[in-house]
Amino acid sequence: MAAKVLVVDDERMIVKGLRFSLMQEGYEVDCAYDGEEAVSRIREKKYDIVLLDVMLPKLSGFEVLQQVREFSDVPVIMLTARGDDMDKILGLDYGADDYVTKPFNPLEVKGRIKAIIRRTSRGRQEDALSENMIIVGDLRIDQDNRRVMIGDKDINLTSKEFELLELLATHAGKVYSRAMLLQMVWGKDYPGDVRTVDVHIRRLREKIEHNASEPKYVQTKWGVGYYFRSHER
Repeated sequence: MAAKVLVVDDERMIVKGLRFSLMQEGYEVDCAYDGEEAVSRIREKKYDIVLLDVMLPKLSGFEVLQQVREFSDVPVIMLTARGDDMDKILGLDYGADDYVTKPFNPLEVKGRIKAIIRRTSRGRQEDALSENMIIVGDLRIDQDNRRVMIGDKDINLTSKEFELLELLATHAGKVYSRAMLLQMVWGKDYPGDVRTVDVHIRRLREKIEHNASEPKYVQTKWGVGYYFRSHER
């Protein structure tokens, strides 16, 4: 089944070019031209990935991302202005999975999409029982279905947040440097820096910890990196 992509940008020539290029690769492509339309489409249809411009009418890309993260963990690639590091940092802070700077090469965009889709389980069966479950205190990590729960509450994680948590939790007690986490979760060719890891760890803590300033699960080894603290099951 073809992967479903939503392209969100108010520059119609950019949308037209991306749509044509992605359809050539066999993707099913929908388009939206403002922030409100984007949120509406994501509510109505399950996409495998969203390409989201920062500067949009009605709602900015950041506002769209904030609203979407309240109900969906769909992977999002932000389209940002070249050299605007603040846009990139804010996008990651709000839950984006990656970013591409304008003007971009469609080949780069397709490469980023393929990399994220490869890492994302599309065969999720939400109500199936998982054989690979990590249970620590009231935290449950369902590795098969890429699902995280605190008690009976589902926690909406982005794909990168889940991969970070899964990596740390499956190697509880092992300290990973920020550089190691960046390479293992984002890949060797990822152009970003270790601030990306810090942003995602902070957002992960805000979602799974009862008190993010005094984390119970994801710990910091000062001057070294991060680790998942073991607890009795």
